[in-house]
Amino acid sequence: MATFSFYIGVIGSLISVLTFLAPVYTFSRIVRNRSTEEFTSLPYVCTFLSSFLWTYYGIIKPGAYIVSTVNGFGVLAEIIYLSLFLTYTTANMRANTVIWIGTLDVGFPLVAILVTSLALKGDARINAIGFLSAGLNIIMYASPLAAMKTVVTTKSVEYMPFWLSFFFFLSGGIWLFYAWLQQDYFLGVPNGMGFLLGTVQLLLYLIYKKPAKKEEKNLSSGLRVEEGRQHEPLISSASTTYN
Repeated sequence: MATFSFYIGVIGSLISVLTFLAPVYTFSRIVRNRSTEEFTSLPYVCTFLSSFLWTYYGIIKPGAYIVSTVNGFGVLAEIIYLSLFLTYTTANMRANTVIWIGTLDVGFPLVAILVTSLALKGDARINAIGFLSAGLNIIMYASPLAAMKTVVTTKSVEYMPFWLSFFFFLSGGIWLFYAWLQQDYFLGVPNGMGFLLGTVQLLLYLIYKKPAKKEEKNLSSGLRVEEGRQHEPLISSASTTYN
């Protein structure tokens, strides 16, 4: 059973890496157009925070090197995305993003690490970080909810991140299965939520997706799938993901 769980964890890690890479198409558009258009940085901010805490959790918990490794990759990916976002966004969104980063990605992690290091020891410290990470994982998975609302009101999937939703669905499902094998509630609850939210997002995409116009067919299919959509991750984020 332990060997089987390990292989499931490896599969989950690979899917989590793909989840972290899902926004690449979106940012290729942002760089090409030199504008973030209607995209928002909040999903990337949330994914960075979640990945950072899971990386710390994997470091302080014995034998959780897979968790720290894949989420460490997520931290690096989100740093790149946020740097590009700050470069090409408007002044108003840049100011909001800087505030979010300072509060959620710098201030909150520092306080969490400082408090748990001074007030808690051993398993209590690990459980506290696991609890925080699980809660933030749910936020990361739910970060495209604003895009889902837009899809319903406009009846268009223009700004819903298909590939991110798809990999949230896969990542949530595989990590939920892994959590069941390991009896790990910190892992199971957020990834169960991710699996459900990813399913809903994919259903919305199927319902509201419109056929590409004739004049748009000269664009690559990969770019059309991701074009115009907002990110958001797991994993393990990007998760994402207690990954």
